Amino acid sequence: MSAIPELSPHIRRRLDHELRDLQVKIRSMGAASQSMFESSLHSIQSNTGFDEVIASDDVVDAYYMDIERQVLDVLALQSPMASDLRFLTALLHVSLHLERMADMSVNIVKIGSCVSHLPRNNSVMTTIMEMGSIALTMIEASMDAFANRDLDLSLRLPLMDDPVDRLNRGIIRDILPMANDMRLLEWGMQIHVVSRQIERVADHAVDIAEQTAFLITGEFREFTDASHPST
Repeated sequence: MSAIPELSPHIRRRLDHELRDLQVKIRSMGAASQSMFESSLHSIQSNTGFDEVIASDDVVDAYYMDIERQVLDVLALQSPMASDLRFLTALLHVSLHLERMADMSVNIVKIGSCVSHLPRNNSVMTTIMEMGSIALTMIEASMDAFANRDLDLSLRLPLMDDPVDRLNRGIIRDILPMANDMRLLEWGMQIHVVSRQIERVADHAVDIAEQTAFLITGEFREFTDASHPST
């Protein structure tokens, strides 16, 4: 079997430049998505700024499309090696998860806008903000792990996700007693959907950590597997 030819120094330098540029873009996209999620939490807490959050989704979408285009160009024109291919594949997945996080933020503020005129339960809002704070930390941790190729940090993401899952499961217990007040119950049921959106943001952060582990080890495995739950 003939050996795979090495890239010429010129092509290698050009490829390295493209990969560094993509690394910068994914960090910027992560920061934009994180900021958008943080703003969505502030909006539902303060009942302000809904339209601004929705408008900022265009920025994240632009990053997503630009990264996808550049990755496809590199694959078509630069003849990347195996380790480069792993990075490019992971990059496409990470950008998709960040784009989905932005979509979750839009969903959160759309729901918040619809229920802004309704009475609210302060205890449930405290739980929502606690979930959001943890998820926000998870976004930052997942992106730091990806940027620094930090396997230990990526492996900690599922443990960080556990309290978000627990709070999401428990929030319905605080909403059901609202049944004797239909306006409050309407708010509670919609906020339960917000809780689910936050839980999904945290899941996307775990998915980014999975891609980091794949990038480092060359082996992909799901950190959590819903079809084979642990005891």
